[in-house]
Amino acid sequence: MDAVTFGVLGAVTAGRGPQPLALKGPRHRAVLARLILARRRVVPVARLVEDLWETPPPRAVGAVRTFVGDLRRALEPDRPPRAPARLLVTEGPGYALRAAPDAVDAWRFEAAVAEADRLPAAQAPDRLRVALGEWRGPAYAEFGTEDWARGERSRLTELRLRAVERRAELLVELGRAAEAVPDLDAHLTEHPWREESWRLLALALYRTGRQADALAVLRRARALLAGRLGIDPGPRLRRLEAGILAQDPDLDPPGEPADAAARLWTRATEAYDRTVAAGARARLESTVGLLRSLAVTGGGGLEAAREHRTAVVQAAEETGDADLAARVIGAYDVPANWTRSDDPELARRIVEAAERTLAVLPAAPSADAARCRLLATVALESRGVRSPRGPRAAAEAEDIARRLDDPALLAFVLNGVFMQSCTRAGLAPRRDAIGAELVTLGLRHGLVNHEVLGHLIRLQARAALADLTAADEHARAADRLAERHERPLVAVFTAWYRALREAVSTDASPDPCGSPDSSGSSQDSAEAAYRSAAERLDGAGMPGLERGLLPLALLGLRLSRGRPARVDPRADWGPYRPWAEPFALLAEGRDTEAHGALRALPEPPPDLLYEALCCAEAALALALGDRPALRRTYDRLLPAAGELAGAGSGLLTFGPVDGWLAAIRRALEE
Repeated sequence: MDAVTFGVLGAVTAGRGPQPLALKGPRHRAVLARLILARRRVVPVARLVEDLWETPPPRAVGAVRTFVGDLRRALEPDRPPRAPARLLVTEGPGYALRAAPDAVDAWRFEAAVAEADRLPAAQAPDRLRVALGEWRGPAYAEFGTEDWARGERSRLTELRLRAVERRAELLVELGRAAEAVPDLDAHLTEHPWREESWRLLALALYRTGRQADALAVLRRARALLAGRLGIDPGPRLRRLEAGILAQDPDLDPPGEPADAAARLWTRATEAYDRTVAAGARARLESTVGLLRSLAVTGGGGLEAAREHRTAVVQAAEETGDADLAARVIGAYDVPANWTRSDDPELARRIVEAAERTLAVLPAAPSADAARCRLLATVALESRGVRSPRGPRAAAEAEDIARRLDDPALLAFVLNGVFMQSCTRAGLAPRRDAIGAELVTLGLRHGLVNHEVLGHLIRLQARAALADLTAADEHARAADRLAERHERPLVAVFTAWYRALREAVSTDASPDPCGSPDSSGSSQDSAEAAYRSAAERLDGAGMPGLERGLLPLALLGLRLSRGRPARVDPRADWGPYRPWAEPFALLAEGRDTEAHGALRALPEPPPDLLYEALCCAEAALALALGDRPALRRTYDRLLPAAGELAGAGSGLLTFGPVDGWLAAIRRALEE
């Protein structure tokens, strides 16, 4: 029988061969994690009780013994009754886990790092690569807030960061600088305060002939350190910048040894081919990493990422390498929670490139991950477009991702599934489930961006379902993560949610055709909250969100309170103008033209404002007595009965759907 192995470099796991073992509940996992952390030493029962509970229950010791018994049955299912345990043993005042030295991923990782230090320089990078491959997420991921895990988590994390940097340093010294660039770029995305990593990335770029990119990296490091910490770069970074500007020969790649002429020529040719070919490809892939980093900063960074993304994709396609094109197109996994594109033309081009690459990608299992990313990209970039292709791509990508069991890939795919979850009204429960899975994946595997995305999606979904208490909790969680990990765009969405919250909590009429609310002050406070939230959009780099949002929110505010629509046709209604213009015509007494405009309205696009635009159409149909339009909007809204119309956006609301349905029924019965 295969030996039991354990994992703590990510979520805490146990398995026998390829099969995971069922560890029951979180306290069972906590006991196992605590024993692994003890490294085969005994942990007294009293200490386990202290670590498991802030305030231990009366029968805590008995509970610990139950957890241990359950774990023993999972770890040694074939052990005869009453036979002594061989793996999780009782010793003295407590328990110890007698795992083999190579049975725990953290122990294997540490041993491999130590071994790499003893190996010749040429062999060490590959050993470190294997060691780093043990990591699935943050160490002891689900116990990050526990005091007993904090020190070990920090120690392992620092060891991992040093291993990444040591491997990069070796590659640069060995003349393999191009190989170091993508890993360093990804490393700095998550750990931007590591000055040594900035130095190595700049040096690697310089040694692959990218002097301008090297200087740009050093200037980014300077701006980051000065802007966020108020400090200047350290002496090594300053010396490197001066050396690059002076084109110091000491920074040149290491020379070849003076061997026989034939050998020297062969090795020089191989090095040239490797540097030119791999360097060009590495540059494309590392550029996508830079674009990802830019995008999450918002504002100019988001706009710059959009501006350069097409060029990078085009360059990848021009290589004729379908696998490279797939990696470049599918590597832009920037989480998105708004279901309308900021640049529809760019989105169309990306979808076309993804479809072209899918058509030539080899039909082999080895290409499944690349195919999955391309399909997810199609689903993401087809947001807000009414076509069967987007939902089909999302479903196919989800099937592949779940089969491959890759958490990061699944998180990316679920973002695409979310984008295709607005094809009709009443799908908030589906989006809530997607958000919940993203939060879980983010927590277990250290996918911070997707954890934030999950909270924002759940904020939207719970608001749609009128569960504002839960929506409040997700808003707070998203804000905490955004502050900790510097994700400035999150505050835009949570500010708009709080404006929605103000609109809901200030005596809105449940019936849009009922008596108008008498509180002018409540209307004023909600309107002020919307206008304040709109100010955050200035310079945020999200035109797909910004255009038309404020006037639409104010229209919903009036209609939800039974007040007549007040539409300024001069305002920037953006994509919502077709739903605004009939109100303006109606206000001018041009009823015939308003009827024509109402009948010309398309079905709302499949995005998070589907229900809100249905309600705007219903308000027009009610005002004009248009029975076909009333029947149409009733059928479209009915699946969302019980929800707050438009609140699924997390930004605005047109009031309870039930009020609109009741008003339409009354009008049809007259």
